[in-house]
Amino acid sequence: MEMATQEEEAWLWTQIKAEARRDAESEPALASYLYSTILSHSSLERSLSFHLGNKLCSSTLLSTLLYDLFLNAFSSDDSLRSAAIADLRAAKERDPACVSYSHCLLNYKGFLACQAQRVAHKLWRESRRALALALQSRIADVFAVDIHPAAKLGKGILFDHATGVVVGETAVIGNNVSILHHVTLGGTGKVGGDRHPKIGDGVLIGAGATILGNVKIGEGAKVGAGSVVLIDVPARTTAVGNPARLVGGKERPSMHQDVPGESMDHTSFISEWSDYII
Repeated sequence: MEMATQEEEAWLWTQIKAEARRDAESEPALASYLYSTILSHSSLERSLSFHLGNKLCSSTLLSTLLYDLFLNAFSSDDSLRSAAIADLRAAKERDPACVSYSHCLLNYKGFLACQAQRVAHKLWRESRRALALALQSRIADVFAVDIHPAAKLGKGILFDHATGVVVGETAVIGNNVSILHHVTLGGTGKVGGDRHPKIGDGVLIGAGATILGNVKIGEGAKVGAGSVVLIDVPARTTAVGNPARLVGGKERPSMHQDVPGESMDHTSFISEWSDYII
C-alpha cells in the first residue's frame, strides 16, 4: 500500500476510534457493543472483519471462520483496504445522513455488503467459487443486497440505503459511483456470456432504476429514479423514463459538467423536462 494511503488509513482509524469513544461516553447502552466492534481492535481491517463475521454468520457458518476469512483477505490485499477507505469517505461526503465514519462502518449495510462482495470476488478469482457463492447468499439474506461474486466493483462506491440492489455476474461498476436502493443491473433473459451493464466512473443511478443487458452507462452519466434503460447512455448525459429517454433529445442531449456520482444531484434535469407536469 502506498505511503499516502497508509497515512489515510491510519488517520481514518484514529477518527473512527475517537467517534466510538465519544458515542460510548454519551450512550452507555452502546459501550459494550462499541468496545467489541471497534475499540478492542488494533486496526480497521480487524474491526471490519470482526463486524462482517458477526453480521454474516449462521448456525452452520461460524463467525470465527468468517472472521479469519475476511481478515486474511483484507490483510493480504492492499486494494481491498484502499477500496474500503474510499467507500467510507464516499458515504461520509455524499450522504448528509451519515453522521460519522463509525456510523457507516457499523450501520451502513450498503457499505458492509460492498466490502463482503469484494472478498467474495477475490475468492471467485481464486477458484474458491462454492465459498464465494455461499458468501453471496449470506450477503443477500442479511443485507438484502444481491451482488454476484464475479461482478467487478471499483472504489469510492456508495450503495445508498441499498435494499433490493441486484448486480449480475458480468456487471462492472466503475469508481466513484452512487447507486440508490432497488436498482437492478441485470441481464435480458437467457442470453449467456457477457450480458450485464457496464457502469462508468462517476455515474449516479436513482432509486428503482433498471438497466438490462450488456449496455454502457458512460462516465459521469445520470439515470433517473424508476428509469428502464436498455441501450447505451452517453457520458455526461441524463436518461429518464420508461423506456428511458435522454434529456434534451437523442440528437443533441443536454450535457452536464458535474460528476453526479459525487454531487448526488438527482433532480436538476427537471427544468429541462418539458412534459413534467403536476
